[in-house]
Amino acid sequence: MAAAATRPYDVLLVEDDVADAMLIQDALAERGTRNLTQVSDGMAALDYLRDPANERPDLIVLDLNMPRMNGREFLAVVKEDAELRTIPVVVLTTSAAPDDVTGAYHHHANAYVTKPVNLEEFEAAVRSIDSFYLDIAVKPPKE
Repeated sequence: MAAAATRPYDVLLVEDDVADAMLIQDALAERGTRNLTQVSDGMAALDYLRDPANERPDLIVLDLNMPRMNGREFLAVVKEDAELRTIPVVVLTTSAAPDDVTGAYHHHANAYVTKPVNLEEFEAAVRSIDSFYLDIAVKPPKE
């Protein structure tokens, strides 16, 4: 059993699909206090992460298929950045293509989850990601 959180967790959701973003937000809200910031592409995510006024997220949940800068490009940039590379990134996407899975891990994604089509399975997948990365995995303290 995980200890109770002493502060809200910060999650950066990089997702351009409004319906999926709402489902993810609802699934996270069911589990307790989460500060969820949603942006619609990799460029907006990098702007958010590089703005010193913003809290560093405890977790990034990343879609692959987005406009401007897609998730593949974003992941490559984040994991090459010494200031950002330690933030866990979970790819949550519709693609199960072997090249996408391999590419995500090649760029050091911490996990790759294919979005289930069924609503209950989708919500369960999001709750599992949340539970593992924010309740079970040990993280370094925020600076």
